[in-house]
Amino acid sequence: MPSPQPREPEPVQAGRLEFTAAEIGALAHLYRGEIYRSTVWRTRLDSSTNWAVVTTGIALSATYSSAEASPLPMVLVGLLVTVFLLFEARRYRYFNVWRARARLLETDFYAPMIRGEGPSPNSAWTELLANDYRNPRYHISYVRAIGRRLRRTYGWIFAIQAIAYYGKLAIHPLPLTTMSEIWDRASIGPIPGAIVVLAGVAFHSSWALFAFVTHRIEIADRRARRNLIAMG
Repeated sequence: MPSPQPREPEPVQAGRLEFTAAEIGALAHLYRGEIYRSTVWRTRLDSSTNWAVVTTGIALSATYSSAEASPLPMVLVGLLVTVFLLFEARRYRYFNVWRARARLLETDFYAPMIRGEGPSPNSAWTELLANDYRNPRYHISYVRAIGRRLRRTYGWIFAIQAIAYYGKLAIHPLPLTTMSEIWDRASIGPIPGAIVVLAGVAFHSSWALFAFVTHRIEIADRRARRNLIAMG
């Protein structure tokens, strides 16, 4: 899925040179509103991450509760955490809208004011922000959102799951003596252990590759921007 192109500000026509006091006050309230909305969606992101961590912890407890316990909970929790990742990526796209707007106000409105330069309504950032309010849309694609959450949070959770699962196969019920034993321990009902292990390797290799590819897409997107003022 191609990532959405960054929206570049249109050429700005000559106009007033500075904001009025009333307009500065309105922008201050606008900034507070964007901070509030980003905080709310940040809380929703944290809730899905917390559930992913909690379910992983429960699966670890069940899997390592005894030497005879099945490693199947670690397999199932990997699928469940994937669902949490998809939910969180969708929420992240909303969060990213409010975060980007608040950040734009910080860097191009408040920062010049603090430096004593005085923010100008003729700057390109005002056109970019105004266009974003007139035509609201996501700033990044769903694929890129998944990649970001993978690299920053869920990649670590998946890595712990993989280490825990293969560690379980290696030590329970007794430490491995031959590699052939791992196939018997990994089997799930009628499904051969070799297929289960290879499916796990394919799953974890896939998310690692996905995270890398989306990272390269992020880098290419930043290089393709014609202007450093962009959102997302």
